[in-house]
Parts: sequence; C-alpha cells; structure tokens
Amino acid sequence: MEPQEVMAMTAQEARRLYLVQQVLERKLRQRPAADVAGCSLRQLQRLVRRVRQEGPPGIVHRLRGRRSNRRHPETLRQRVLALYQAHYEDFGPTLAQEKLAERHRLALGRETLRRWLVAAGLWQGRRQRPRHHQWRERKACCGEMVQVTGRTMTGSKAAGRSSS
Repeated sequence: MEPQEVMAMTAQEARRLYLVQQVLERKLRQRPAADVAGCSLRQLQRLVRRVRQEGPPGIVHRLRGRRSNRRHPETLRQRVLALYQAHYEDFGPTLAQEKLAERHRLALGRETLRRWLVAAGLWQGRRQRPRHHQWRERKACCGEMVQVTGRTMTGSKAAGRSSS
C-alpha cells in the first residue's frame, strides 16, 4: 500500500470538492451544485473538468504557495532594516514608518514594517492586557423612580379583607 499524499485545503475548497465528487458520481446535478457552492455554472463546470483531469488537487487554488506580484523588492527590505537599526532602533513601527517616509522618502505601510521587524527579530510587540473593571452595585440616586405595578387596589381588597 503506497502512502497517501496530504493536501492543505480551505473549508470552502473541501466543500467544493465534495460537491464536484457528487456531480461526478451523478448524485447531484451541476446547477444545484453551483448554487450550493456559491459559484456560477460555468465555474463549476471548470472545476469538474479539472478534478477529472488532475484529481482532488485540481480543486486547490492555483496561486497557493506563490509569491505576490505586489511584493516589495528584497533590496528595499534590507535598506529599510539597515536604516531602522542605524537610526530608529528605539522607535516602534508606527513612528519608525513615519520617520522613514518623512526623512528618507520611503513609502511603506506600518504593518509591512512591523512584519519585517518581527521577522528580523528587531521588534517584539507587547500584548495589550484587557483592563479589569470590577463590577459594583449601582449607587442609589436622589430622585430615583420607584418601580411599582400599574394595578390599583381599592376598597376591601386593599385592606386585605375578602368579600366572600
């Protein structure tokens, strides 16, 4: 028996794979499967075709594991980290990003800089601890309204006497 290949899939991809397999086994028609999958009929037909050709890995998105086209160049990353170590080592990511933009004309997102600093071991974010607020009984206020029922009691019922 040969070892099975493990494949990482999102929950949506796993659901779509199940639906495509149901279509291939003719237990489900394509139109209802497309509606359940949340995609068009044409997209489901493309998925069915790819699963027929490639098997279950055909359902996984093609760009998984590839670098983004919008990625910053590695030279920029190295230059920013060198500037940070030389001039802004005691700054947090937000202030450092502002100073890099102001003094060095480097347009960079604060979160990008923070991720680079954490990866290089130059920044360790502190977790914000939630403030503890102890519950206390509300204080009585002058002029506070008294809760009463809307019913009025008259005559012998008010005095506690029964009429029988």
